Amino acid sequence: MMNEFELIHRLTRSLPTNETVVTGAGDDCAVLDVGLPDRFLLFKTDSVVEGIHYDPATPAEKIGHKALGRCLSDIAAMAGTPSAALVTIALPHKFDIHFVEGIYQGINALAREHAVAVVGGEMTRNPERTLVSIAMLGFAPRGKAILRSGAKPGDALFVTGELGGSLTGKHLEFEPRLVEARWLAEHFSIHAMLDLSDGLASDLRHILNASHVGAEVLAKAIPIAREARRMAKSESSAKPPLLAALTDGEDFELLFTVASRDAVLVLDAWKKQFPKLKLSCVGRINSGEGISIRDKDGVRPLTAHGYVHFA
Repeated sequence: MMNEFELIHRLTRSLPTNETVVTGAGDDCAVLDVGLPDRFLLFKTDSVVEGIHYDPATPAEKIGHKALGRCLSDIAAMAGTPSAALVTIALPHKFDIHFVEGIYQGINALAREHAVAVVGGEMTRNPERTLVSIAMLGFAPRGKAILRSGAKPGDALFVTGELGGSLTGKHLEFEPRLVEARWLAEHFSIHAMLDLSDGLASDLRHILNASHVGAEVLAKAIPIAREARRMAKSESSAKPPLLAALTDGEDFELLFTVASRDAVLVLDAWKKQFPKLKLSCVGRINSGEGISIRDKDGVRPLTAHGYVHFA
């Protein structure tokens, strides 16, 4: 059976296109030129499925927050500004209206926080489980949407926040890094960026494949969340903290590259602008292939992967 990315590659090889498409399938959002003089249109869709992206006992408001937040995080990955969303909900035959209203309360609260209009959608039946799908429009300054494909050998590799242990709650309560991404784009030449949804070990490969480069990450520089360390101590079956930070996914932090000459400037300016949010330089882009990791025992290929559907 094909995994998620093999299936996507097979299905997107021959997609139809037209003159509006600046960037199609393969990045965090599609980038479209619809004739606006100062900006490009960003177009994104994402979904959350009961039993896959959240536990059936999850409060409805948190389901709505996550559903909209995933799209907002992808808009952030391109340093864009979200504008409007459509909501599709698929429900089993017997559903609780208060549960559905709760999902919308979570969607609406996060939408208001980021000035996003919720302008409609679709309601349908799904025999087994609830599904919430969001389609979103946003904007980025013309020619300045940050893609995955701009990383260059020698670039410093940065990540915001801390990684790992997201299933303890962060995956339902994260704040999309929209403000931070736009600030980065306005003040520095960011070469490539995405949001961490499947884990650093998997998502970094998207940048490397799109940019035709490799990377070396520093084990001691990976910002490991307290939740990942706590889980490793309390659960015998839990991943080691470093492995959790690399592979757990659903952190929804920013991963980006910038010229090494700007690395210290970025760190210093970030500390002043966002003193409560950690920013870590976790490695460097090189001219090789794949990811290597450097730790106390030397350098070796990183073979771990994050979450992959159908794997």
